[in-house]
Amino acid sequence: LEVTIDEIKEAVATTVNEIEALSAGIKALDKSVEEATELRKSENAEYKDTLAADTAAKKLILIAKNRLSQFYAPALYIPPPEQELSEEERVFVNMGGTPPPTEAPAGIAGTGVTYLQAPPAVLVQISAHRASSHDAPPPPPPETWDAYQNKEQEHNGVVAMLDMLVSDLDKELQEIEVEEKKSQKDYEQMMAESAAKRAADAEAITSKESSKAEMEMQIEKFFEEAHSTLMQANAKAEYEKDLHAECDWLLANFEARKEARAGEVDSLKKAKAILSGADFALLQATAGRRQLRGSN
Repeated sequence: LEVTIDEIKEAVATTVNEIEALSAGIKALDKSVEEATELRKSENAEYKDTLAADTAAKKLILIAKNRLSQFYAPALYIPPPEQELSEEERVFVNMGGTPPPTEAPAGIAGTGVTYLQAPPAVLVQISAHRASSHDAPPPPPPETWDAYQNKEQEHNGVVAMLDMLVSDLDKELQEIEVEEKKSQKDYEQMMAESAAKRAADAEAITSKESSKAEMEMQIEKFFEEAHSTLMQANAKAEYEKDLHAECDWLLANFEARKEARAGEVDSLKKAKAILSGADFALLQATAGRRQLRGSN
């Protein structure tokens, strides 16, 4: 019984260690999930900022290209959409009134692009270029107005450069989109695997705690049985002790009890004879003569 209890105690200790290891694993898993979530949020915020900056930069370059076309290639120029008048304004203009002034677009140089007004990372090179331009001495002024005449070759070179910038921005937009989708897919896969592992570990903890409770109940049952067995053994030993003492007393007093019993039997016989009408004195005399005869 003691060996069995020791084995169960050892199994309980092993189960406790396993439960502690699983609990520590769940805590570590929760921490890694939290860190991965924070990283994913940071990457997504960076992606959104880069997407907004590149989109605004592309829009700004296209606006600049269109304005260059206004002066160097009017056939390629795309005029801004006309301002739509309300019904009241149309009636007022039809009656000879002056149309309301067009509100100047906000943003950089009236382009409507407002995101790049802040100094994001995408404009670091432009800012550095501007700083170096400010440090350098200003170029000499043009000698004549001929410098501002339409030059098709220079216009084409500038447009080609702008197209190259737009192409670079499109490539970067495509790359960050692919990277964002991959990062999101990896994050979702990690979350699914982490959730499955956490559920499996939690189920394992529940099962091991149930086994631990059963083993502890078994140990308690063994202790109760051992206690009951010990009490029965003690009661049996006490009974045997009392029985042995009683037997010893009977053996020690056997002769005395035998003589006393014989005396009691003799007394009963005499009493019976008296009740039957016999003379007890005559019986004693007769008994005495018999004894004398026997001695002769």
